[in-house]
Amino acid sequence: MYLSRFLSLHTLWVTVSSVMQHYPSVWGHYDVCKTQIYTEEGKVWDYMACQPEARDMIKYVKVTLDPPDITCGDPPETFCAMGNPYMCNNECDASTQELAHPPELMFDLEGRHPSTFWQSTTWKDYPKPLHVNITLSWNKTIELTDNIVITFESGRPDQMILEKSLDYGRTWQPYQYYATDCLDAFHMDPKSVRDLSQHTVLEIICTEEYSTGYMTNSKIIHFEIKDRFAFFAGPRLHNMASLYGQLDTTKKLRDFFTITDLRIRLLRPATGEIYVDEQHLARYFYAISDIRVYGR
Repeated sequence: MYLSRFLSLHTLWVTVSSVMQHYPSVWGHYDVCKTQIYTEEGKVWDYMACQPEARDMIKYVKVTLDPPDITCGDPPETFCAMGNPYMCNNECDASTQELAHPPELMFDLEGRHPSTFWQSTTWKDYPKPLHVNITLSWNKTIELTDNIVITFESGRPDQMILEKSLDYGRTWQPYQYYATDCLDAFHMDPKSVRDLSQHTVLEIICTEEYSTGYMTNSKIIHFEIKDRFAFFAGPRLHNMASLYGQLDTTKKLRDFFTITDLRIRLLRPATGEIYVDEQHLARYFYAISDIRVYGR
């Protein structure tokens, strides 16, 4: 910090953060910070947008399920193995810790074996739809900084909608639709984020990329925040100043990446085929082992 006493100002053009303080104003919707730096002209103040550190928002989430009794295990029931949909001797029992799959296991530390996960009841009431709403609430406003990632332990749903709220769950807007057949499920042509541009980045799309059935290596669903950032910051996100400039001046864009709540609407479980096998309904259920939401 005190190298400036010995080095010439000419060679010390890089920032020396001898003083940094919060500046009592705002720069657009960002707070403004100022840092004292040394340049060829001498000691000056450099102003910049203050960015709180991005963090794992799941640590602070409150989760609710609708219907509230949709978690398996009360009463105990059997279901089919993840890798073999015809081996139906696995058990879910809420009264036994080793056999229970409560909602909090969507957010526990991963990396353990066997993996832990929340699981719904099976589709025992077919043809009545097996619908589940998983609502994540923070009671504060969050600016998303990375992809939303949902890891399924079951097959990924045939139909699902990711929704967001900006007013603490009073109203909801779709973020993205997911389906094995977008046209049939939601009357939308299938698209991917790669089909978008800077001018269409706010378009709500239906994607078929993440809706396969029983595939052990296909468990993850993304909502691609970074791919949308790339339209403004470049493919490697090197020009974040351009992105922040757009967020600062375009309220619709800023609101798109801002949430107070998320809702995962599971509309149809993975079937792996066109027709539901009514003789083996224990094959069909939802199971989620991990959800990741990063923001500030």
